[in-house]
Amino acid sequence: MGFRISGQDDARSSLATGMRIMLRYSLRQLEYFVATADGGSLAKAATQLGVSQPTISVALGKLEDRLGVQLFIRHHAHGVSLTEVGQRLRSDARELLKHAGQLQLDAEGLGQAVRGELHLGCFTTVAPLYLPAIISGFEDSFPEARVKLHEGEQDDLIAGLLAGRLEFALLYRWEMPPKIVSTPLRTFQPHVLLPERHSLTKRRRIALASLAHEPFILLDVSPSRSYFLAIFRAAGIQPNVVFASPSIEMVRGLVGRNRGYSLLVTRPPFDHTYDGERIVMRPLAEATFPGELCLARLDRVRSTRLMQAFHDYCRDWFQSNRGI
Repeated sequence: MGFRISGQDDARSSLATGMRIMLRYSLRQLEYFVATADGGSLAKAATQLGVSQPTISVALGKLEDRLGVQLFIRHHAHGVSLTEVGQRLRSDARELLKHAGQLQLDAEGLGQAVRGELHLGCFTTVAPLYLPAIISGFEDSFPEARVKLHEGEQDDLIAGLLAGRLEFALLYRWEMPPKIVSTPLRTFQPHVLLPERHSLTKRRRIALASLAHEPFILLDVSPSRSYFLAIFRAAGIQPNVVFASPSIEMVRGLVGRNRGYSLLVTRPPFDHTYDGERIVMRPLAEATFPGELCLARLDRVRSTRLMQAFHDYCRDWFQSNRGI
């Protein structure tokens, strides 16, 4: 593996030249490159792909030579790490491999069949509420398709989209970067969550001002954290945060045990906590920022037949299940 250092322009020029000639690098070399980059070592890539470690090492050396860039830095007994150029090329290589696979499927005469594996990210509070039905329905409709689910916070999901690890992510449209485009699926108004015996449950709607001095339990996960705090900030109120948890069920449980109130957008279809305490939802009196659930993807990604099928199924599912 070489140790030449080249700039971003040289890397792009070399990659463009390689794509015009096509014989300067192979899809197999790109497959080895992506597997090594994802695994952080030649050994892990070799195990994953079922080839020898020297085979991958030789292929990566040839790939660097032909592109005229250094993709990895070797660390004795500690695997490899990507150079800046390698980081920039990884998502492009992954995208090229994905579409090369789709081309192969088309060339094998699959016609309009929808098949393959789709990597879907989902915001952690939303996943249990919607995805069991969506994934089951989609895979029943398209038996040759499989959905691989990745749950996480919005920052992790956005990173997965930008790196090409995810085709789609189901998340709330809040603080999303411009490279991400989305299809709106459902809009929610935030609600106040109260213990059953709280005096404010007698009101049909609750003003934020009446909560200013009450103990507040914050759903401490991105982007919920900044979203709920922005609601208070817009009303000129500093909430009295006494607990913060990344788990929506922990938040609901603490409210049920009369430790405070919370603001939430996600609405599980039951009014009891895991330990059996009843909780009460009330809408806010003020008009505020709605929570908009959407299906997001990277803007420059060309949709495959599998991606288009899932996009349409997901959109239609939310239109047909408005009561959920």
